[in-house]
Amino acid sequence: MPTAVLVSMLVHVLLLGIALGGQSFGLPGLNFAWKEPRFGVDDLRISLAPAPAESVAAPPNPLPAPAVVDSPPAPGEMAAVVPPPPLPLPAPAPVSTPVMTALKQSDVVLPVSPETVAPDPRVQARARQEAVREAELAAAAQRDAAQEEQARLAQVEAAKQDTARQEARKQEAARQELAQQTQLDAARRAQQEAARQDAAQQEAARQEQVKQARLEAARQDAARQENARQEAARQEQTRQSQQEAARQEQARQAQQEAARQEELKQAPLRQEQVKQALAQQARADQEAAREERLRAIGQQMKQEAAQRDAAEGNPSRSLLPGFSSLRRGYLLSRADANTALVQYAADMARKIELNLTFDMVREAAQQPHVAPIVTVAVRADGSVEKVTFVVASGVARLDQAIRQVIASQASYAAFPPALARQYDVVEIRRTWVIDTAIRLQ
Repeated sequence: MPTAVLVSMLVHVLLLGIALGGQSFGLPGLNFAWKEPRFGVDDLRISLAPAPAESVAAPPNPLPAPAVVDSPPAPGEMAAVVPPPPLPLPAPAPVSTPVMTALKQSDVVLPVSPETVAPDPRVQARARQEAVREAELAAAAQRDAAQEEQARLAQVEAAKQDTARQEARKQEAARQELAQQTQLDAARRAQQEAARQDAAQQEAARQEQVKQARLEAARQDAARQENARQEAARQEQTRQSQQEAARQEQARQAQQEAARQEELKQAPLRQEQVKQALAQQARADQEAAREERLRAIGQQMKQEAAQRDAAEGNPSRSLLPGFSSLRRGYLLSRADANTALVQYAADMARKIELNLTFDMVREAAQQPHVAPIVTVAVRADGSVEKVTFVVASGVARLDQAIRQVIASQASYAAFPPALARQYDVVEIRRTWVIDTAIRLQ
């Protein structure tokens, strides 16, 4: 395809370059465009003229002959014109010797001819006197001219000096004006620089004021938001407390209603109920005995810890090191296979969160801190064995407040039977998030 397109283009170019022209026999002919001249050029014409014959004698002052042109210039050409020869100058007339002698002796030239006879002595004396007088007049004229020339030169020199003094005064005035202008420019620049510095200081002060105003507005906004969060938290706690009280009241009413319905059952069932009540009482007695035993164990462990602390010289220590005889359980997250342990940890966290313990950490939590990670070891009777900070908050007051919150809620509920059969001490690790309330995660 590209080759066919190229061949087609070449053929069309050849066809467009062909022109039709007439030839003999009345048949059209073909002429190529590049064979015809595009621009008209005049032919060069040269004319030869015969040489002119030499003249025998030329006149003394012949007039210049006009220039001869071989052929008339072609249209668009300039004719060449030959300039005529210069005319000869006339020779000076000869001067006689007596006349030259008289010119040398005096400035007065008298006509002398060879035919003149000797003049009268009086005439000659008068002539000499006239010549002397004329010479004196000429000398006086020369002196006057010299004096005038000197006066003119003095005037010119005075004018030059005056011009020089004026130029010097002008230069001095220009220099003084330049110095004054320089001083004025320097003063103006100093004023401008002072004004610029003053403006910069004012702008910096204005920006500082704007910055302080923004900071104050941001602080007030943060305080308003904090107050709003605290108010919302208090309202949420109040609402939850009211809901919990309503649920408890509903449960109590439901229990009363159930008890009343139970009393309305048939009489044969009362004996069975009595038997069940006796059995429940027996189980309750057993449970109470177990609780008492667990409390006794806890008291014994506290006494042993106090004795050990006294032996080590650290009576303020409240931690009891673990023994191989104690069974210890660990809950390091919110999810675990032991549902009893998870439920016990949830109840413990709910007790800390819902009993208005936030007031104890409110002031300390306002400082920048890190969310602490706390491990609480609880014995089977609900007493606290130790409190360990895996990650401290960075604020000593906040860490101490957290210890006080944990101690204020002790003792916690005793282990349920399923959990008590497995462990004597459980260690529960939680992350304490403190913003508008205490949340254990």
